[in-house]
This record gives sequence, structure tokens and C-alpha cells, in this order.
Amino acid sequence: MSTPVQQLFDLSGQTALVTGGSRGLGLQIAEALGEAGAKILLTSRKAADLEEAAADLQAKGIDTRWIAADASDAAQVQRVADEAMQRLGQVDILVNNAGATWGAPAEEHPLEAWDKVMNLNVRSIFLFSQAIARASMIPRKSGRIINIASIAGLGGNPPQMNTIAYNTSKGAVVNFTRTLAAEWGKYGITVNALAPGFFPSKMTKGVLDAWGAENLARHAPLNRIGDDDDLKGAALLFASAAGKHITGQILAVDGGVSAVTGA
Repeated sequence: MSTPVQQLFDLSGQTALVTGGSRGLGLQIAEALGEAGAKILLTSRKAADLEEAAADLQAKGIDTRWIAADASDAAQVQRVADEAMQRLGQVDILVNNAGATWGAPAEEHPLEAWDKVMNLNVRSIFLFSQAIARASMIPRKSGRIINIASIAGLGGNPPQMNTIAYNTSKGAVVNFTRTLAAEWGKYGITVNALAPGFFPSKMTKGVLDAWGAENLARHAPLNRIGDDDDLKGAALLFASAAGKHITGQILAVDGGVSAVTGA
């Protein structure tokens, strides 16, 4: 017997941990999952940002709490996992969104900046996936992991972007997602990635200021950049029973840019 579609997308009784969830794409995804009924736990480095984000979600009727932590630090990731289990009982959905970027020509790119980007964009995804799977998903043989990649990880950016560390890290997220999906399917865990194009955020502000939103929009078949709603549906698909037979997939949410570039 088939399941009504509204029920497939219903997250009532489930819990979601969103890293880098205090603003931007992470907050948009947290809002979507919360609106679908999930309890939300946000984590990022700055307590003030988390408190403000949690208050915004709570004002919309979403059960939200937060933990401040550095996602690139293994001990702090384990602390978040432990506290998540104590406060939520289980974690059904993990959204690995925390990330950073750095702009510099490859020949001048500082090593410390390379390490910062790799530690947050790649290492933290491994750390959180491992910690949450061990604590909650593998024992229950159920879970949804959503990694935030980028269309920058699907193909090279224009040379003026000068974001070799970021692009490399997002390429790693793409293959990490496919590899982990293959390995953890036996535990009933789906692992997928969203690959956004340009969205207004603190991370993309420099590029948007330099290139202009209208100019970037002209490179997309839909002639627009992303907005505050454009990741919600895709995230909910991957997080819910509606996506239970989807794993190891990378979904570009980019207005068609990757279709034009062939990424």
C-alpha cells in the first residue's frame, strides 16, 4: 500500500543536527526541516549568532536548541555529538553545512588558509558523520546525512574566482558523499549532497560585490541566483521518507548553471 505524499515528507518526531546552522544556507535548511516537524539542533562557532538564529526559528514555532563548537576540532565535534544524544535522544538527520572559503591565486595561497578550508569543509564532515553515525544512526540502522557541496566542486570556476582550496574541498565532499553512501547503505543510512550555485550569504558576499548578482544571474538559464527558499524542497526530499531510495547523489541547485557548463 502506498503512503500519502504529505506523510512521506512529514518529519514529526524526528531530530536534525545542522552544522553551520546559525545563518545562510544552514539556517534555511534548518527552517525547512523544522517546518516539516523536526526538532532542530544548531551548531556553529559563535554563541551570539546561534542564539539569534534559534530565537528566529522558535518564533516560527520550531523546536530549536543550539551548541557552540568549532566543527574542525575533533574533541568539540565529539562534545556536540554527546550533547545531541543527551538533549535529543537520537539524531535522525545530519546536515553537514559548516564551511569556509578563501580567495587567493594558487601560487600565492597561504598554507594556513588551505588548511583552514580543508579542515572545516572536509575534515568536519568526516568527524560529524562518524560521531553521529556511531552514536545514533548505525545502532538504529537508520539515518539521513546531507552534505553541502557546491557547483564549484563539480567543475572548475572561472580563473578570476581564485578559490582553489574551496573548489578542491567541495570536490572532496562530492566523492566523500558517494563513497560513504556505498559503505553505509547496509546500515540503512542515506548519504546525499546538495550542490548550490550562487546564493546571497556572508560567504559569497565578496564574489557578489565583485561580479554583481545580476551579472552572475545572466550565466544561469533561469536568469537568477538562489533565494531564501530554493534549498528547502531539495533538503526535505533528502531528509524525509520521500527520499528513502535515494543515496550517493549530488543535486545541483543552481538555476541550471551546471547544465550549461557541463559540470
